[in-house]
Amino acid sequence: MTNLVLFGPPGAGKGTQADILKEKYQLVHISTGDVFRYNIKNETELGLTAKSFIDKGQLVPDEVTINMLNAEVDKNAEANGFIFDGFPRTENQADALAELLKGKGTEVKAMIALEVEDEVLVKRLLERGKTSGRKDDADEAVIRNRITVYYEETAILKEYYKKQNKYYGVDGVGSIEEITERISKVIDNL
Repeated sequence: MTNLVLFGPPGAGKGTQADILKEKYQLVHISTGDVFRYNIKNETELGLTAKSFIDKGQLVPDEVTINMLNAEVDKNAEANGFIFDGFPRTENQADALAELLKGKGTEVKAMIALEVEDEVLVKRLLERGKTSGRKDDADEAVIRNRITVYYEETAILKEYYKKQNKYYGVDGVGSIEEITERISKVIDNL
């Protein structure tokens, strides 16, 4: 199984790249953001809990996220592998993901991090906010807080995966095709 963690700050292009890579490599894309938005829209218990944190630009608690992830992996038990987008975000989640995959006889092969400067991220998210309908993309203060939270709470996973020789930084600026080509070189050499 090819299991990838697609990583990077909000607005780095993870969703765009995951959509391309899932087709190219026949993988299942699990985006915690998409799953949360679905649950929020449908006002499920998970959605309401997640919304209270997302509205403040905070991360959703591990237990909620891990339970949701486990269900998504189980739905796709016959997959060639997974692209995890927006997960893990903490060392506890990374450990939980490792245990979950180990129980299925597999592991994370690589963490691919899209690297993009903050000002580019803010510009991308404000643009996306004009068309996405996402309130968290329309407010620059919320965007900057999301980026700060990413660096303070999530970027530590870079070291976690570096220690396992599974971290790959990829320049996330350029055309979609250029970025896909850079990511594909990493995947093809795993």
